Amino acid sequence: MGEWLPKDNVCIVGVGETEYTRHGQIKRSEFQLACEAILNAVDDAGLKIQDIDGICSFSNDRNDPTLLATALGIPQLRFSNMVWGGGGGGGCGAVGNAAMAVYTGAAKYVVAFRALAQGQFVRFGQAAAAADFGANGFNMPYGVIAPVQIFAMHARRHMHEYGTTSRQFGAVSVACYKHAQRNPRAVMYGRPITIEDHQNSRMIADPLRLYDCCLESDGAAAVVVTTADRAKDLKQRPVYLMAAAQGTGPGQGDFASVNRPDYPSSNFKTIADDLWKMAGITPNDIDVAQIYETFTCMVLMTIEDHGFCKKGEGGAFVENGRIEWPDGELPINTSGGNLAEAYIHGFELINEAVRQMRGTSTCQVKDAETCLVASGPASGTVTNLIVRR
Repeated sequence: MGEWLPKDNVCIVGVGETEYTRHGQIKRSEFQLACEAILNAVDDAGLKIQDIDGICSFSNDRNDPTLLATALGIPQLRFSNMVWGGGGGGGCGAVGNAAMAVYTGAAKYVVAFRALAQGQFVRFGQAAAAADFGANGFNMPYGVIAPVQIFAMHARRHMHEYGTTSRQFGAVSVACYKHAQRNPRAVMYGRPITIEDHQNSRMIADPLRLYDCCLESDGAAAVVVTTADRAKDLKQRPVYLMAAAQGTGPGQGDFASVNRPDYPSSNFKTIADDLWKMAGITPNDIDVAQIYETFTCMVLMTIEDHGFCKKGEGGAFVENGRIEWPDGELPINTSGGNLAEAYIHGFELINEAVRQMRGTSTCQVKDAETCLVASGPASGTVTNLIVRR
């Protein structure tokens, strides 16, 4: 591990997105949103759609790459790939797979993307209509029918073992909403909250309150990946990929993990060491982070499992403005994240990482040179990456 992608040999050269809205408010199909975000990313890179020869996605994406290539006018699709599984664990993995494709020569310019139209399809916050597949057949009969109920158990166990408090979960929410106030793209732009607002918000699944939960959004986001040599001649400052990792451990996943001795965790411990080894740096070298927050509790566990603090100390780590821009030690989710910008299965966090490295974020961290992105804590497969200026 660590040899498949020598750091700094692959770059993100373009980012694109649609507008972000609450679920059901965009009156275009999910396929149209995917095409629009991809075209915007290609234009941002200074390329033509005819240059693209690879497409990557994740989370059982409904948008078939061959249909996308036909609709977009891509003359030859040399590579297509999708990270296995549902949830948001594959966002960074899609970028990592694109990086492998261009580094090995399988393709020259690869798009990684995610599109969601929850108004057109199912809302992720709702319970599924049937329990006849996989682990759902074992948990739904007992009332565990929605994601918030699954993650509430992770949260309660962390509170039980380490004394973590609801106000510490709220510190994550307050930070994300604060950052969204500077980001006109954010669904929650113009709607700041306080810790009291968090504490007074209604309980969704004890101990998780309304403001502990991510948004339900429509929209799409995309990036273009190519080699460092090709990136030198393009429109934007290249953002270099230092490392990317993906994987899982025994007994991991939303439903399979309840009997694990390390149940109150994010699953990132299984791949974090690989990531740091590949990048050749440590958590102390990270200037800003984009950490997937379906629910606030998982940010604390992701911070712990990446080694920013010891196990059980994530609650204390996020207090007192430590994760807030502009003065925090480790600003996170500087565009508002899943909680306050939009929930595009976390792919919007990757776009924000690129903006931070370009120096164009609405909450730009001064002199930021490195950014960690972590996708889908506690999913069956989790993925992460580190980018640099």
